[in-house]
Amino acid sequence: MTFDERLKLTTEAFRNKFGHNPALIAQAPGRVDLMGSHTDYNMGYVLTMSIDRNTWILARPRSDHLVQITSLNLPGESTFLLDDIEHDTLTPWSNYVRGVAKAMQEAGHSLRGFDGLVHSTIPFSSGLSSSAAIEMATVVVFKTLSQLGIDSVTMALLGQQAENQFVGVNSGILDQYSSALGEKGCALLLDCRALTSHTMPVSQTIQPVICDTKARRELTGSEYDERRAQCEEGVRILQQFYPDVAALRDVTMAQFKAHEAELPAVVARRCRFIIEENQRVLDLAEVLPSGDYDRLRALTDASYLGARDLYEIGAPAMEAMMQAMLAGPGVIGARQAGAGFGGCMVAFVEASEVDLFAARVSTHYEQATGITPAVYAVSPAPGAGLLTSVRG
Repeated sequence: MTFDERLKLTTEAFRNKFGHNPALIAQAPGRVDLMGSHTDYNMGYVLTMSIDRNTWILARPRSDHLVQITSLNLPGESTFLLDDIEHDTLTPWSNYVRGVAKAMQEAGHSLRGFDGLVHSTIPFSSGLSSSAAIEMATVVVFKTLSQLGIDSVTMALLGQQAENQFVGVNSGILDQYSSALGEKGCALLLDCRALTSHTMPVSQTIQPVICDTKARRELTGSEYDERRAQCEEGVRILQQFYPDVAALRDVTMAQFKAHEAELPAVVARRCRFIIEENQRVLDLAEVLPSGDYDRLRALTDASYLGARDLYEIGAPAMEAMMQAMLAGPGVIGARQAGAGFGGCMVAFVEASEVDLFAARVSTHYEQATGITPAVYAVSPAPGAGLLTSVRG
């Protein structure tokens, strides 16, 4: 679908639903972590990239405190009052909108109601942060219609608060920060403790390619929270020997090895992965601009094996996709993306081989699993904002 086709589709749908044209369109991109699985809530580093798949919210202000929100992607519509925000069990996707409204008001912002229509090109429950994208697009709508001066880092924190406290996913800042502060043409090296980032160019010979297993996962389940709790247990034990340790980001490999035996076996595996993965982020940040294929392959292989064997966030579909990616023409390296347990993976492919790679991987994976995947190249895209500011 072209930009103009999407604009026509969504504008007509808005007009048919609400009887008038939208006053604005907010957009927020999805993201892929090029390196750094689960390092964000351990206050570490992530090499992240906002992608050219995004969520739009078409909106028009109301004169009351009512929000009416509907979607072209998911069934149902939701209506709520800004001064009476409760969970919507019938239309659960609307809880991301509700949670943002609640977080913004708790921060002291006076909000204006609106009619809204959501349309997204980000696959849901796949590890590309569709939830953060709708959160960030919602913040843009509210801040614009209510004339609020909110910077992008604050936007990200409000979205994280909505996800943690209202939706019920105890996530780190990665997804919201990437969606709010992504930059066209660059990846970001994100420091999750300082909430700062540096732009990182990607060699023009390397093309990131998303490989969607079509195996969905729900992060409100126990696995995500369990991993986070195990990391926190490791920190509490290691603090007995190193009082200055506040998160696994602070633990060196030498310190970990010196006291690995004091940790429960499963906790030790989780901690080892995070400490090693955090270093891999910094190493990949040095590799991507230069295009060192051998080093990139070694780093991505180690990341995937650690995620599978130490952090145990794999799935049969991910293993099948990994085999398909590594057999694809032009592949440089490949690894998991997002939180794991299914969803999307990412390959680094020689730019000249992307079309052939996508075709071969799709065939290989479908033959192995009977599932038709989605394989497509992505480019770094601008962060959340009004659509008029990013159309070019």
